[in-house]
Amino acid sequence: MRMDKYGRELDLILLLADNGSYTAQEIADRLGITRRHLYNYFDYLRDCGFLLVKTGTRYHLDRSSPFFRRLHENIALSEDEAAYICRRLATSDQSDYTAQRVCQKLSRTFNIPDVVNPEVQRRVDQCMSRLKEAMAARRMVSLHNYSSPHSHTVSDRIVEPYMMMNDGRDVRCHEISSHINKTFKLSRMESVEILDVPWVFENKHKDVYTDMFMFSGEQRHTVTLHLGQLSHNLMIEEYPQSEKCITANDDGSWTFHTDVVSFLGIGRFVLGLYDDIKIVGCPQFIDYINEKIKSMGNFYKV
Repeated sequence: MRMDKYGRELDLILLLADNGSYTAQEIADRLGITRRHLYNYFDYLRDCGFLLVKTGTRYHLDRSSPFFRRLHENIALSEDEAAYICRRLATSDQSDYTAQRVCQKLSRTFNIPDVVNPEVQRRVDQCMSRLKEAMAARRMVSLHNYSSPHSHTVSDRIVEPYMMMNDGRDVRCHEISSHINKTFKLSRMESVEILDVPWVFENKHKDVYTDMFMFSGEQRHTVTLHLGQLSHNLMIEEYPQSEKCITANDDGSWTFHTDVVSFLGIGRFVLGLYDDIKIVGCPQFIDYINEKIKSMGNFYKV
């Protein structure tokens, strides 16, 4: 007995979204319905925005359908979130094979160091202990053989560590050679050597702020938007934490006010709903949106 109203529609979506494709009769047989009813379901999926693709006599759903994109954006794990889950699973009972399998899958998918390996964890713990000791004494350290995936290098880094982040997985430091504050992952350093050199650039140590669109940095921009009903509803659906940043206006619109680190996240939202949103603050953000619109026009110019 089905416990929900849209059981067959969901079964159809799951069937058509896998890696195979099926004829109309094969689909109807699997769902236990007639082909006439199946074609009605096809119309329903198209009306809902699904991209139903027919190749010859076979059907499947295009993964670029708006539904799948929104689903992925709302449930997809970031690298930090996947690493956090791995660390939690690594502390579970070693006889819990399900936890170990999930941890291994996440490690492969997100290229996370093997946190289950006791040697890796021991090295990370030693680095954390040294870094905390250096911060307490306000000393510079050398991060030996730090592996950077961005510069594709393995090198020693002389830094002033001043803040542990992300549950002790990362450390925020002022790098001496570049005079830039950077975040270093403990899993990518071989060891930490405390140097007999006091901090010199403490005035450049800055806290890191993470905005609601999950961008992190030291510089913030305050953005204010007037939202219509559609953009207001989608903002709360996609970013539930935004509700505390929204106030209702007398004219039926809403005012959204927050600090952002990058214009990328909020810019994507505004560009997608430009006719339902008005930017009323932050001239830099207005310039950013205008430049994006101009670039898009040039990109698609025939």
